[in-house]
Amino acid sequence: MSTLSTPRLPWPLPAVAAWLLAWAAFAAVQAAGAGTGPAFAAGLAAGVAVAATARGRWRRLLAGGGFPLSALALGAWPALPAWAWLAAALPLALAYPLKAWRDAPFFPTPAGALQGLDAVVTLPAGARVLDAGCGLGHGLAALHRLWPDARLEGVEWSAPLAWLAARRCRFATVRRGDLWAGSWAGADLVYVFQRPESMDRVAAKADAEMAPGRWLVSLEFPIAGRQPVARAGVPGGRPVWIYRTAASGNSPSNAGSRRR
Repeated sequence: MSTLSTPRLPWPLPAVAAWLLAWAAFAAVQAAGAGTGPAFAAGLAAGVAVAATARGRWRRLLAGGGFPLSALALGAWPALPAWAWLAAALPLALAYPLKAWRDAPFFPTPAGALQGLDAVVTLPAGARVLDAGCGLGHGLAALHRLWPDARLEGVEWSAPLAWLAARRCRFATVRRGDLWAGSWAGADLVYVFQRPESMDRVAAKADAEMAPGRWLVSLEFPIAGRQPVARAGVPGGRPVWIYRTAASGNSPSNAGSRRR
């Protein structure tokens, strides 16, 4: 028996669509004279239905929670002008612009998430390690704990986050830039905490630009159809998927023989 799968919208469309449709449903029901209670229920139902198309628990919470939180705030302060919400959103937009949300919404690497990675990956002193999309530097700090002698680099599209990461992680070189435009050539290991939808692009970039046999490490999201060399991470935590770049036995046809 075949089953129908729920269509998935690319992020951040689920959040934007959920918020817009929720408020549209709220306004429509309220305009029909049904009262605030039924209007709120209609808006909540519409928002939750669209939020369900997002991948991952935190994305669904962000998409589904926008309407009730904003409705609660508007009810608590009825005199609050509409422009105040725009003013409140501007700092977030400046700190984390839409392009960065398309790459990977800001979820820091949890403390200890990379535990056990150094048991699989052996790097020489002075190895070049790149955190592609480093945010505030949580991933850089985790990598530094594993390989204190490595040459750590971070690239982050958000200028404020890159500035803060550079000051938090004095042991690393952090620059503001596009992780997709910058070259990964010369890196011994690239670490990413991206989106499921961007993992094929990550793999293609790593294979095209990194030397054969170098390391590609992804927190939580695997590369579809590609066998990892190993999987690390703390029990009950986010999985850490470990790959080697092309021509090292990491292709789908023969990667299984290298799995540890």
